[in-house]
Amino acid sequence: MYNKLMRCLACVREKTDFKPEVALILGSGLGDFADEIKIADTIEYTDIEGFPVSTVKGHKGRFVFGYVEETPVVIMQGRVHYYEGYDMKDVVLPTRLMGMMGAKKILLTNAAGGCNPDFKPGDLMMITDHITTGVPNPLIGPNIEELGTRFPDMSEVYSKRLREVIRACAKECNLEIKEGVYVQFTGPNYETPAEVRLAQIWGGDAVGMSTACEAMAACHMGMEVCGISCITNMAAGISKVALDHKEVQETANRVAKTFKKLVAKVVVNM
Repeated sequence: MYNKLMRCLACVREKTDFKPEVALILGSGLGDFADEIKIADTIEYTDIEGFPVSTVKGHKGRFVFGYVEETPVVIMQGRVHYYEGYDMKDVVLPTRLMGMMGAKKILLTNAAGGCNPDFKPGDLMMITDHITTGVPNPLIGPNIEELGTRFPDMSEVYSKRLREVIRACAKECNLEIKEGVYVQFTGPNYETPAEVRLAQIWGGDAVGMSTACEAMAACHMGMEVCGISCITNMAAGISKVALDHKEVQETANRVAKTFKKLVAKVVVNM
């Protein structure tokens, strides 16, 4: 896997020498944020040897390099998911690659289902911690010593400093931001009511199909991590209607302007 990463990095370096400080993974509804920054370079995922390619409708498949104000960033405009059939090591390969490009900090965003009854569709939730019991650990297998230790500490995956930054930025945006624990399941199906109840028992506030594995890989290699979920729907058993991806996209699109404003402010202040 390390050799594969090095091949991907070499392929990127053939196309750009841009060195980012901040990495950003865009979830549903945020994709066009990357089109609004000062773009220096773009690289299609398909142009990187061995790179996993997103198959999800609405997810563009490219890296965007550029500046949010004066901050140099690399943005994943479309992520890959475990449910697409990739090995978990391939799912987190893009995260690791951005770290190897030079990014020391990463902001993860996603669309999530709310399992906290105090939440409502359209809320934004800062991730304070996560639970990955429902998915394979991306660190299983031979450890990549060049990236991090065999037994990494996960007591503070989501940086306390960056959480304070998010709180301050939300206040500046006059935005009430929720806080909570994100639970990652495999997907692609939405969770059953029983699984949502289990997530609640575990202490989860939102459920989804991404992000936590990426945070774990980033933490393993020493990146400073933060995350924000857009609560696009209430999870099964809480929602009174059947769940579908159209609802997720509609809610994500509705709050996209507010979400993008917050993301931009956070990136600049990270």
